[in-house]
Amino acid sequence: MAFKTRITEMLGIEHPIVQGGMQGVGTAQMASAVSNAGGLGIITALTQPTPEALRAEIEKCRSMTDKPFGVNLTVFPTINSPDYNAYADAIVESGVKIMETAGTPAVREIWERVKPQGITILHKCTAVRHALSAERAGCDIISIDGFECAGHPGEDDITGLILIPAAADKVKIPMLASGGFGDGRGLIAALSLGAEGINMGTRFCATKEAPIHDNVKQAYVDNDERGSFLIFRKFKNTARVGRSEVSEEVVRRLAEPDAKFSDVQELVAGTAGRELLETGDLSKGVFWAGMIQGLIHDIPTCQELIDRIIGEAEAIVQEKLTSMMSPTRSGQ
Repeated sequence: MAFKTRITEMLGIEHPIVQGGMQGVGTAQMASAVSNAGGLGIITALTQPTPEALRAEIEKCRSMTDKPFGVNLTVFPTINSPDYNAYADAIVESGVKIMETAGTPAVREIWERVKPQGITILHKCTAVRHALSAERAGCDIISIDGFECAGHPGEDDITGLILIPAAADKVKIPMLASGGFGDGRGLIAALSLGAEGINMGTRFCATKEAPIHDNVKQAYVDNDERGSFLIFRKFKNTARVGRSEVSEEVVRRLAEPDAKFSDVQELVAGTAGRELLETGDLSKGVFWAGMIQGLIHDIPTCQELIDRIIGEAEAIVQEKLTSMMSPTRSGQ
C-alpha cells in the first residue's frame, strides 16, 4: 500500500515523509539518503558558510540522488545576519524547485524573491494564525509545528494533538504535521488529524546517514520522552534542546531572577553546537532534540526507517483499525 496525498503529488515523492531543515545536519549526505528512501530530503542552506558553498552542496546532492529534494532557508535575527538574498538566489539559480522556510516575518521578502521563479514554498509555523497568514501570502504547503518539537516551538505551548486539527479546520493548502513524529503510529495519527504527511527532524538525526557523531546519535537513543529542556523562555525565544549536563547548567543559570543571555552565551553558541556534533563531546554545547526521543530506540538507515514507518502505518490501517470495525445491528 502507498499513502498518496496532496503532499506526495505536489512534491513528487513516494511517501508523505519530509526531513526538516536542521542546522549542521541538513547536508547533501542527509538529504539524498532521505530522498532515495522515498521521502523528501532537505539541505539546510545556512549550514553552508557561503552561497557559493551552498551551490556546491546542491550539486553534490544532485549527484547522489535523482529524486526530488529541497533546501531550507530560515530567517532569524542575529548579530551578524547572513546575506539571505544571496542564499535565496543560489537556491533558485541551482534549479532547486522546493524551498522550506521558517523564521521571522522578514522571510516574506524571500517568498517574494523566489515565488515568481516557480519555487514550491513549504513554510513551518507554530500557530494557526501564522499558518493562515502564510497561506494568504502565497505559500504552497504549511508545516505545522507542535510543542513537542525540537528547536523553536513558539510561545503558545499547543501540542500537536490540538494544533494539527485546529490548523486543518482552517488551512486549505496541504499541511505537514511536525513535532513528535518518528514511527507509523505517528503517521497515521497525523493523517487522521488532518495533515497530509509528516515532517521529522530529531528522528532523522538518529540514522546511519546523519552527518553527526555517533555519541550524539546515542544520546537520542538514551534519552526518553523527558529528555529535553526548554530554554530561552524569558527571552520569548523558546528553544527545545536535549537533556545533558550542559543544558542542565543552562537551565540552572537562566533560573536566576536577573539572568541575561550573556550568562549562557558560551554554552549555547552555534560554534559550540557544531563542535559537539562533529566531535561527539557532549560537554561542548547543546544539541536540538524533541520529545520524540522517547520513541527512538535504534539507529537505522534512512531506508530502513522510512520502510518501517510505512509498514507500521499499513498494518495499523489494514489490521488493527479494520479489526476494530464491526457492523451495526439492523435498526440501530
